[in-house]
Amino acid sequence: MTKTVLNVKIDRDIKIKAQGLAKRMGIPLSLVIGAHLRTFVREQRLEIREPLRPRAAVGHALFKARSDFDSGKNTSPVFDSGTDMDEYLGI
Repeated sequence: MTKTVLNVKIDRDIKIKAQGLAKRMGIPLSLVIGAHLRTFVREQRLEIREPLRPRAAVGHALFKARSDFDSGKNTSPVFDSGTDMDEYLGI
């Protein structure tokens, strides 16, 4: 496969962050760009979307739930059978 050089203009901050992430993953940034371009050509589509960010109240509830789970609070035990679960629930 013949290689070629592609020059693109991109925000410096994005480039630096992408290079750092690629380096931490142990891959060159050109591999990331190439993979995205191959997907673009193969699927003939481009997906651009804003990252999902929960509302503040939902984010707080998720944080609290995660904290509770990590500390073993407000969680049920692991059951070996449906009968054990029914006993725990008082059914």
